[in-house]
Amino acid sequence: MKNYDLLVIGGGAAGMSAALSAHESGVKSILVVERQGWLGGVLKQCLHNGFGLGYFKEDCTGTEYAQKYIEKFSKAGINVMLDTMVIDLLPSGEAVISSENGVEKISFNKCVLATGCRERTIGSLSISGSRPSGVFTAGTAQKMVNISSLDVGDNIVILGTGDIGQIMARTFIQNGKNVIAMIEINDHPGGLKRNQINCIQAYNIPVIYSATIDRIVGNKRIEGVYVKHLDTGIREFLQCDTLISALGLIPERELLSGFETVPDWLYMCGNCDYVHDIVDSVTMQGEELGKRIANE
Repeated sequence: MKNYDLLVIGGGAAGMSAALSAHESGVKSILVVERQGWLGGVLKQCLHNGFGLGYFKEDCTGTEYAQKYIEKFSKAGINVMLDTMVIDLLPSGEAVISSENGVEKISFNKCVLATGCRERTIGSLSISGSRPSGVFTAGTAQKMVNISSLDVGDNIVILGTGDIGQIMARTFIQNGKNVIAMIEINDHPGGLKRNQINCIQAYNIPVIYSATIDRIVGNKRIEGVYVKHLDTGIREFLQCDTLISALGLIPERELLSGFETVPDWLYMCGNCDYVHDIVDSVTMQGEELGKRIANE
């Protein structure tokens, strides 16, 4: 069984920065495990600008930011396993991993969990009706459109006004789609101010505030949604063929489910630790953690 001084789970901005910083600070044997076939994590599907102003002092797209850091990371020669899942962490300081070579165990002295977040789905809400096709999370839609060049629909309703919801609303409009409305439970939009300016305001995207969706209509394909106005109780029907949920993020920590307390050999970094507003702070947190691990 192979042993590593440091195992990093996740090859996004957090995982790469923690591994590179630990390497530069003297940790000799490092393995980064990434379930996708590439490094960079969710950055690879972010074609919009707004990344890197703090770290690189440049206004980059997500893909540009990822590539800049991948080039920096690759020069270090750190061991990387792509298309590989860590399916279990054991209290003994071992990990069960699954790759094209099968299932195997590795051991480690320390471990960084840099697995990012998962999206809240429409299933997290009490919404009645059928479950037709045409309902996607914002991140899934982003991946489908930006990486796979797929068409998710033409007449779109977006539930939630967080950053990714606003960015996808803009992307849909730029691609010639009709964003019927964004539905927001609060009386103000979510997300960063710059996204409110560059998305909702710049593209005149309709937003219905103090409202939610309480019913989905459709058989094979979604045909519309009922919007409930929380201040008046009035319900209105919006016809659409696509519903995008942008309901926020949940740190991905399922690998810790078997532990009563976090082991002293395990550290969390990036959005797995807490949801960051910008990737620059993720990178800087990873670099600080890498140095700390090396000095302990």
